Amino acid sequence: MPVGRLIGRFLGEAGIETEHAASVEEGLEQIERRLPGMVLVDLNMPERDGFEFLELARKQRPELPVVVMTAQGSVEAAVTAMKRGAFDFLSKPFESSEVVVAACRRALAHHDLLKQNRDLKERLSSESEQTIVGSTPVMTVLRRMISAVAPTDATVLIIGETGTGKELVARDLHAQSNRSQGPFLAINCGALSESLLESELFGHVRGAFTGATTSRRGIFEAASGGTLFLDEVGELTLSTQTRLLRVLQEGEIRPVGSETNRPVDVRVIAATHRDLEQEVSQGRFREDLYYRLNVFHLRIPPLRERLADIPLLTAHFLNKLSRKQGRTPPSIDPAALEWLMKQSWRGNLRQLENSIERALILAADEVTVELFETIENWMPPSSGVVTPRADVTDPAEPVEPLRLARHAFERRYLERLLAAVDGSRADAARLAHLDPSNLRRLLKRHHLE
Repeated sequence: MPVGRLIGRFLGEAGIETEHAASVEEGLEQIERRLPGMVLVDLNMPERDGFEFLELARKQRPELPVVVMTAQGSVEAAVTAMKRGAFDFLSKPFESSEVVVAACRRALAHHDLLKQNRDLKERLSSESEQTIVGSTPVMTVLRRMISAVAPTDATVLIIGETGTGKELVARDLHAQSNRSQGPFLAINCGALSESLLESELFGHVRGAFTGATTSRRGIFEAASGGTLFLDEVGELTLSTQTRLLRVLQEGEIRPVGSETNRPVDVRVIAATHRDLEQEVSQGRFREDLYYRLNVFHLRIPPLRERLADIPLLTAHFLNKLSRKQGRTPPSIDPAALEWLMKQSWRGNLRQLENSIERALILAADEVTVELFETIENWMPPSSGVVTPRADVTDPAEPVEPLRLARHAFERRYLERLLAAVDGSRADAARLAHLDPSNLRRLLKRHHLE
């Protein structure tokens, strides 16, 4: 029996699950696909040695503990391995299997500690930035209802337009619940095909479909003990709705391709921008699933119904975005706040935050009305900013080919973009939501580099 598989056997007997890889390439692929908690690698391998694997693995996942082992037992090999980032070093032959088990357990414990610290930092950062902001009566009522239902295990259905902050409310429900120490996982039900979504939700077993070379647990199992947020649940097909209903009723999931059920302990929070009652009446959404999801109902008001919250929201976004940019938040002209409160905000909080981010990129010490108006005048309509209607072309005027019109518009846009940021390519890329390499390509095409 190969040494790797023999080690895998006694690690398995010690309760440590293992996967075996016969080459550097296979090992790197498993690190990417299986996300292990640590790696045990032999320095002496055919073709490419363990030092090369160690270097590539550390580039792929810098936080991954790698324990190296070799029959050389030399001080030089140990020092080299440690300098290249190895977590520990083992010399063969081993005194006993317990030596290897102990080294692996130390590496796994180290990995778990790093993960806990990272999760805590992310959670603290998320809680400081993702708060429900607003003091209007509708928001006061919403927060009171969240506090009332959060400690229960009731399924909650969140209704709201796109960009109103449905996931933010779901996260607040989780944070105030008895499951707050468990995971909070979210999935957009409208972003995946039916087959992929069922695999993501319920998992699959090896061989369930083409490409399923290993078994994989779904998001329901991964969220066990915590909360699962199903965003845009109104986009589910009737077939997936049936499977979801069974999970909610029985508390069990069946992975794709499996013949057995597995129990799950998950609180489900669902959200949609659709009118599900109308979807039910038109036969596009199961009535029994609707009532199972709608045990408790929360409606998030659109921004146009709480315009008085815009000063608080603006201050919140300025502070949040300034921290990300590593700068002091600028002040905002009261006239600019009045201007913001007069807009329609069809994109709700998401559109407001985007507008403030653009203004922040251009602002020095103060955000002014002129800054927002400048952005509004040269941002393309697809940005979500309400732009003044341009003069309609005279029907009698000759129309140029679409290719030339698009080229001319693109050049004018780039010229205005560069002028607004005083020629800063980095600021221009952020403001236009473009990758810097794509921006450079566009500038080169129009001879603006």
